[in-house]
Amino acid sequence: MIAEAENRLLDLRREPDDARSQSDRTVRLRRLGKLGDMGLATEHASGVWELSERLEPALREMGERGDIIRTMQKALRAEGAERDPMSFEIHDGAPAAPIVGRVIDKHLSDELGETLTLVVDGIDPERVEDARIGSIIEIGPAESTGRPSDRAIAGMAEDGIYRPSRHLEQARFDGRVPGGDYEGFVDAHVRRLEALRRAGIAERIDADQWRIPADFEARAVAHDAERNGSANIRILSTFDLERQIGSDGATWLDRRLTGAGESDLSASGFGEQVREAMDRRRNHHIEHGDAARQPDGRVAYRRNLIATLQEREVARAGEELAAKKSLPFRAAADGETVTGTLTGTTQLSSGKFAIVEKSHEFTLVPWRTVIDRQLGREVSGIILGGAVSWHLGRQRGLGL
Repeated sequence: MIAEAENRLLDLRREPDDARSQSDRTVRLRRLGKLGDMGLATEHASGVWELSERLEPALREMGERGDIIRTMQKALRAEGAERDPMSFEIHDGAPAAPIVGRVIDKHLSDELGETLTLVVDGIDPERVEDARIGSIIEIGPAESTGRPSDRAIAGMAEDGIYRPSRHLEQARFDGRVPGGDYEGFVDAHVRRLEALRRAGIAERIDADQWRIPADFEARAVAHDAERNGSANIRILSTFDLERQIGSDGATWLDRRLTGAGESDLSASGFGEQVREAMDRRRNHHIEHGDAARQPDGRVAYRRNLIATLQEREVARAGEELAAKKSLPFRAAADGETVTGTLTGTTQLSSGKFAIVEKSHEFTLVPWRTVIDRQLGREVSGIILGGAVSWHLGRQRGLGL
């Protein structure tokens, strides 16, 4: 490849004139002409070319882009869809504005199996384990507020020195660690520091002393942004469009029908599919008495449609689970304090719900990330406006 030439100044006039060399010279001239059109080579005189310093990285990037486009085309064909490659958008990091689309493929994309790549079919002209094929997700800029662990480390540091033993003592005094695993809580902060030490941000002095720079939090945020590609991925619905159309719960389509509407949808591709799905979902509501078409053609929806649909789906799912558990289901009321053992979760079209059991009954309440590690443990929370303020141990107001 020309890009591998050590001398970036090529003088083709000095090459032999035999037939084979002439043929090779013609091929190279065509290639150089192409590179010239791309701004990667310059002809200073007839037969004398200079290669750009950007040549190798530019060609490597083009090759990677070609691989990505082929992966996207393969995933779309498997779905029975065709797209013009000119409509593809490839982002090195987070897009400037959020992109909403449907997951059409997911696969591990590094040798260690640590990176999950998502191929997304967007509705307008990377690492989520819960996203299924068909899930609706939103990709946008990552939040730059930093990790709670980094804030805790910086807050515990005295004169630029963080001591795990001091942090353990403070954690026990505060009593705010879920499950009471204070050693594990502090060990997690030490593991974070070890990762930042490898990045040159923190320094380990000994087993109980870490040197923390004054700009520790800002550098930690910048490190995470560079490592993660500065993208935030949010699952809007784990159900595909077809399942949402006939669902008895509150779906992503319902939130669009009662909110954003169709103004940002393209006339082709996934945008067109969403338009059709919204029409069918609208008709579903009319047929089931949750909406009515007005004389002027507009559609009026039931008051508090989203809350009504969620309550309806939770009641139905609760009764189905009750039959399997041989334990009565009871719906939780707004303002009620729910206490019991977290025994599992269930995914509904209205969202993910936690199963909280008592000895004589169980209930379903909206799930939040804060209870991820509480499976099999006692939890308590207050239902507030369709969400839950979880109280874990002596903590207050988690996951509102």
